[in-house]
Amino acid sequence: MNRKNFVFASESVSEGHPDKICDRISDAVLDAFLADEPEARVACETFVTTNRIVIGGEVRGPEAVSGRAEEIARECVRDIGYDQDGFHWRNLCVDNYLHGQSSDIAQGVDASANKDEGAGDQGIMFGYAVNETPELMPAPIHFAHAILKRISEARKAGDAPTLRPDAKSQLSLRYEDGKPVEATSIVLSTQHESENQTPDDIRAIVEPYIREVLPAEWLTDATEWWVNPTGTFVSGGPDGDAGLTGRKIIVDTYGGAAPHGGGAFSGKDPTKVDRSAAYAARYLAKNVVAAGIAERCLIQLSYAIGVSKPLSIYADTFGTGKVPAAKIESAISNAMDLSPRGIREHLALNKAIYQRTAAYGHFGRAPDEDGGFTWERTDLADELRKAV
Repeated sequence: MNRKNFVFASESVSEGHPDKICDRISDAVLDAFLADEPEARVACETFVTTNRIVIGGEVRGPEAVSGRAEEIARECVRDIGYDQDGFHWRNLCVDNYLHGQSSDIAQGVDASANKDEGAGDQGIMFGYAVNETPELMPAPIHFAHAILKRISEARKAGDAPTLRPDAKSQLSLRYEDGKPVEATSIVLSTQHESENQTPDDIRAIVEPYIREVLPAEWLTDATEWWVNPTGTFVSGGPDGDAGLTGRKIIVDTYGGAAPHGGGAFSGKDPTKVDRSAAYAARYLAKNVVAAGIAERCLIQLSYAIGVSKPLSIYADTFGTGKVPAAKIESAISNAMDLSPRGIREHLALNKAIYQRTAAYGHFGRAPDEDGGFTWERTDLADELRKAV
């Protein structure tokens, strides 16, 4: 996207959205395995519907953790806040179908005498960064997340007691000369407690939080507000719509402002390059922009199952780079070992740090002291700047 003047929209969904409940449970199972065995292999999928959760997938790790899947799922649902008749953390049914990892997959991933650990699958992964927010994220997705996160905080604190967990946001921003200057429309749909509450009632609850999050100058008399535009939204969560792990990949990444590879993230241990290489690509793109080498940067990595080194490295700065893209490709290749093992070690990914990524985006978050969101660090910026 090289235009300077345009309107661009991105959407987000709350932690109580059915698909995000599934992402949360899958990542909570993953964290439980990694907490007990950092080298565990996990590919966990979750399905939810009315008062039922189905968990399945392939794992290699402590059997006791597989047996705790039901307990883990109920705790996730309880923490999100579901205690309604059609989806109650205490009363719902949990089916656990986790089983052992395929030996055919294992032989491609595991190291042996004559080879390093290989990628867990073939695939293409993208990372992106842009200097339109301090977090180097596209503004529409960054603020769509921030709106829902703030409303969730208010709900859990008891400041918005009639709101329920399921919610979606969508933010359209007008750009001038490549920078966001105005919110042309705000869409917010949130589950609520009473059928007697009107969209105007819900807007009165959520508007102060939205205004708290968005830059004041973006909200004008021309901004369109669409709060619960269909009217009543009482029946929500898995009781209203089924959910699956991995169905919100654009919400998880850049809101459509950049490409996404073929794979989702949640429930996958870091030998799966769908996840770890996408984190590495974001890390590299962010460091390129943080170094001042470009205003925008897209990195693509590609892998083959069982092969340790990436098959290709591609960089695009959309005409904003201060050096040729080929020079950036060479610099990032030298700055970081992009084998699956190299990524995991550089970003310290073999930790129980994934449940927190399941809602409000995997990118644009501050690194945590315990090792979460290491891919958001900018500690390669100086090295890359010197290299080019």
